[in-house]
Amino acid sequence: MSRYHSPAPVLLLVALLVAGCASGPAPDPRAVQPPAPVESRTPAGAGAAAPVPVRPAPPPTPQSLLQRLLPPTLKTDRGGWSGDILAAFYALRLAPSAENLCASIAVIEQESGFQADPVVPGLSRMVRAEIEARRQRFHVPPMVVEAALARRSADGRSFGARIDALRTERQLSELYEEIIAAVPAGRLLLSDYNPVRTGGPMQVSIAYAELHARQTPYRGPGRTIREAVFTRRGGVHFGIAHLLDYPAPYRAPIHRFADFNAGHYAARNAAFQQAVTRLSGHALVPDGDLLRYRNGVPDAAPGATQRALHALAPRLRLAPARIDAELRQEKEAGFARTAVYQRVYALADAAAGRRVAREAMPQITLKSPKIQRKLTTAWFADRVNRRYLGCLRRAR
Repeated sequence: MSRYHSPAPVLLLVALLVAGCASGPAPDPRAVQPPAPVESRTPAGAGAAAPVPVRPAPPPTPQSLLQRLLPPTLKTDRGGWSGDILAAFYALRLAPSAENLCASIAVIEQESGFQADPVVPGLSRMVRAEIEARRQRFHVPPMVVEAALARRSADGRSFGARIDALRTERQLSELYEEIIAAVPAGRLLLSDYNPVRTGGPMQVSIAYAELHARQTPYRGPGRTIREAVFTRRGGVHFGIAHLLDYPAPYRAPIHRFADFNAGHYAARNAAFQQAVTRLSGHALVPDGDLLRYRNGVPDAAPGATQRALHALAPRLRLAPARIDAELRQEKEAGFARTAVYQRVYALADAAAGRRVAREAMPQITLKSPKIQRKLTTAWFADRVNRRYLGCLRRAR
């Protein structure tokens, strides 16, 4: 029996789904990433009589340390989680310190509760609602949508039945990829439009994982990076990379957690926006985006931060064109070495009579079909930070 079907209804279904829902290896001695910063603490007993010297206990192995740090609520496959976490640390050449391990554990616990493929409550309902919204927007007759959803998929069930059974983003991503493969030229025309943008136990961005893999080759399960993100090992690998595999000299780890949610250097850039606000009098929202973006690409029209800096151009002794060129480095570590960054802070420090903050919490409201209540980046970072501090208590 032929498996070919007329592509028109399935193409329609694709269009409707587009906006849907959005063991370890030996330690590597070359690990170089410094631990996530923690608050400084006065040594216990400072000022008291010196204790009697004792032979220090040997430091724990990374495997034994990680087993102690994993949350006690994790009852199953602690060895598997430990192996995949340490595999990421060694592959990325990160130091498996208590601080770094606890930062990773805290994000996994917050994002998925240590579920390799976390369930998204009401996922099928969200997909159905989005299909109906797009049907109405494009004035598609209901019977056409019903016919498309009634078509048989590769496992024998209809596409509608597959949607109704969806529980995880991995299942939705696989269903979408199947639709692409079933449509002539579908991969060529539509593969960049999979509506599932994050996945895995750390809910890492698939676009970030693909970018990171181009810079640092990934060796692990999954035929594609998208598939790898939905495995436990791949999801942990790219999640830990996004959290720790970039230089961010923050004084407290909560700002790194904010970056995990809002994008690299969002906390640094939010503080920069606050400094620009003080100097220019323009009330900027410190959201960490120094440029205005449209579909992930900087907009040609200047945003509020650019306009405020243009007004400061004479005081900064910088041409607006140079300001704009340096702002394009806002997602990189090198932005802190640009003239616009250094001159803004030189003026801000002088005006305040002190060194003003170089990091701040980005003011961002989180929006997603999966989010059913008002949440912010500050809420996320605070929740992760609490888990992080609890993990450090286990380390002691």
